[in-house]
Amino acid sequence: MHSLLVKNAYVIDPLNNIRGEIMDIAIKDGKIVESVKDSAEVIDAKGQLTLPGGVDSHSHICGTKVNFGRYMSPEDMRAGRGRAQPYMYPVSGYSVPTVYANTYRYSKMGYTTVLEGAMAPLEARHTHEEFSYNTLQDTLANTLFDGNWSVMEAVAEGDLKKVAAIVGWTLAAVKGFGVKITNPGGTEMWGWGKDIGCIHKKVDYFGVTPAEILDYLIRANEMLNLPHSAHLHTNNLGKPGNYKCTLETMQRAPDLNDKRQTLYMTHVQFHSYGGSKWADFCSKADDVSWMLNRKPNIAIDMGQVMFGKTTTMTADGPMEFNLYRLHHNKWSNHDVELETASGIIPVHYSRKNLVNSIMWAIGLELALMTKNPWQCMLATDNPNGAPFVKYPEVIALLMSQKYREEQLKTVNPDTEKRVFLPSLDRELDINEIAIMTRAAQAKALGIVDIGKGHLGVGADADVAVYPIKMDDIDPSKDYQKIIDGFSQTDYTIKRGRAVSKKGDCLVLGDNATIWVKPKISEKNDISKDPEFMKKFERYYTVSLDNYPVQEEYLHRNICIETETGI
Repeated sequence: MHSLLVKNAYVIDPLNNIRGEIMDIAIKDGKIVESVKDSAEVIDAKGQLTLPGGVDSHSHICGTKVNFGRYMSPEDMRAGRGRAQPYMYPVSGYSVPTVYANTYRYSKMGYTTVLEGAMAPLEARHTHEEFSYNTLQDTLANTLFDGNWSVMEAVAEGDLKKVAAIVGWTLAAVKGFGVKITNPGGTEMWGWGKDIGCIHKKVDYFGVTPAEILDYLIRANEMLNLPHSAHLHTNNLGKPGNYKCTLETMQRAPDLNDKRQTLYMTHVQFHSYGGSKWADFCSKADDVSWMLNRKPNIAIDMGQVMFGKTTTMTADGPMEFNLYRLHHNKWSNHDVELETASGIIPVHYSRKNLVNSIMWAIGLELALMTKNPWQCMLATDNPNGAPFVKYPEVIALLMSQKYREEQLKTVNPDTEKRVFLPSLDRELDINEIAIMTRAAQAKALGIVDIGKGHLGVGADADVAVYPIKMDDIDPSKDYQKIIDGFSQTDYTIKRGRAVSKKGDCLVLGDNATIWVKPKISEKNDISKDPEFMKKFERYYTVSLDNYPVQEEYLHRNICIETETGI
């Protein structure tokens, strides 16, 4: 029975409409409570900025492709080395660091919940094994359905219930959380050395289009009453002129849920490109944000690019091949049997490079031109746009026009002719930053009701105390203090325990994996369907009986059971 009082905290808690009040936060047994006894442990926040624990709604931290990125880049593993300390194992790596490095660095920045953006169902065990060592954040895994043969066959038959049955069974079997759709149809076409283009071309052998795959998966997601919406990596990532495909996809998204968005579009920076070729490449963030401002049923994350070395990794196999042809760097691609694909290539985003400079500007433009911060999450698609340790710099860029102007002087001089950033004078305030880094992310993931993203009574006691006194600084001028402050908390509190103090871990940690289990009737149990069973016998390298991930692969876990219509 552990009690803790965080006193004299300058609290920003958007979900409870608290905007800069000095107050005490009482914690008991891992939850926020009304009050605690005088005998409780006390942490004096000394009037410093105190937020709910950070939530990252799109990152790549665990799983087979992340691990292969480590194998591919021994030079990356030589960076970021740290010695063993009490409660901390030795670490290494920068853009694809070890699992312990990820969890320590996120905790140092005040993050307590992280979603792995793309888990191949067949390779789910690997993800869950690494989750068990990501000890200082609760974890969730979006599960890939973009090239799933059974889903595409059910779409071709026009059988929405069957799509929902396949999705629901698979999520429960692999202990996944949400429905991830990467380059719908394109990952299957990559198995034949092709890509799909935009949303109306038919997938070879299945006769369905990306638009149909997306439509059915969105509706199946709602039929299963899943906490998170469908989570989309749109077709045509990284191609000049792809904003037209992005806009058409946005226009098709239905509005089916009154508690959250119906469609989450990820790393939209990579999908907001104008021009017809690299020579006339330019920003179309204005058109994409214009559409977003008129579609409250859609939420996005930025996919911000920051300059420097990183490693790109995605299920979008054909995109990675295109990137290889641009960079001629070492490269890897992988086909995941009947389900999806993947690819990896290290890159260096250079300030001298015009295209890279425009990409950097587009992410910031999307955040600054989106009127409602609840619709735009702060993220770099870690590590694709940049490692997540760059978040404090992104925060400072969004809060300070002066900082943006100074950075614009350092990029390719032709950038200003092709972007909108120099004309944007908006500076986000600390409440909007709190929305974009925890409250909106928890709402978009549908985990507010299980206590994430806020500090109300009954919430998980996940708290971040930053060494920032908001009354003493002007973020528009003191941007370096914002960067320094968000880079390292004074305290990160996870489930009621101080787990990190000034960057040093205080405990080994004990995270939880959050997964979903839709309740599906016996007659719609797809694992009993003869054709489904036959597919495993004929084409999969594992049997149907061995496919589900046993619960012993999960250490502590939270299962969200949902009522469904099937």
